[in-house]
Parts: sequence; structure tokens; C-alpha cells
Amino acid sequence: MALVHECWLAGPARAELDEPFTFVVALDGRLRLAPRRSEHVALAAGRDVLAAGEMTFTHEVAVRSVLEVTNQSTGYCPDAICWMAVSRALERLGLEHPGDFTTKIVFHLCSSCGERNIVRDGDFTCALCDAALPLYWNFVPG
Repeated sequence: MALVHECWLAGPARAELDEPFTFVVALDGRLRLAPRRSEHVALAAGRDVLAAGEMTFTHEVAVRSVLEVTNQSTGYCPDAICWMAVSRALERLGLEHPGDFTTKIVFHLCSSCGERNIVRDGDFTCALCDAALPLYWNFVPG
């Protein structure tokens, strides 16, 4: 498994390797990577996922490891608890990682207008209609 991962990372141009990758962890627990310009839902072929976000790798000669990882995906709006699936997928590949998301995005769905929101600075107000957002993650897969 790690060999396939190493071969894939050896293919992209250096400039592309310096950018974060779009990732999903599929329902089978496998990490799927694509260039950052890719959409998470397209990478997952429209299927449900265990986790989604963006990931940046270190490029040291002898060691590949994850430098940064986030749950930033407006397609899936994953809760930060999906870190467990990310961690397991990275460990299966033998990749060192930071131990948690380096940046956690808090997504909430407005119950009034249905808008996807990113909660910033603890402000649970819908950016579109100013309604109060639920205090819990409320996206339903599928």
C-alpha cells in the first residue's frame, strides 16, 4: 500500500507537491488524493466518505509525512471527529502525521434556510439569513 502511495506522490510536478492535496477517506478506509483544484465529491465519485479535507506533505528525501491536514471540504462539511478515520488511513500507509487536524473547520447547517455555514469565532449565526445555528454538527451523509 505504501509503495502505491510513494509512486503516486513521485508523479506530480514539484510545484503541485508543495500545495495541499484534496483528500477523502473512502468507506473502505483508504486514503484517496487528488490535486487541490479537485472537488472532494468528484474524488469520491459522489459516494459517502469517512473524512474529507486538505493535506500537505513534507518532501524530505528519506521520509514522507503529513505536515498539515484539515477537514476543509465544503462538499462534505465533515465534523472534526472524522480525524480518527484520517489517522487510521495515514497509519495504514506508514505516514507520520501531526496527531490531529492542524486546522479544524466547524461546519453547521442552518435549520431555517438550509445554508452551509462555517462557524467562526464562536458565532453561531447563519451568514445568509442571520438565524441562530444549531450548536451541534448537523449534516446528514448522503
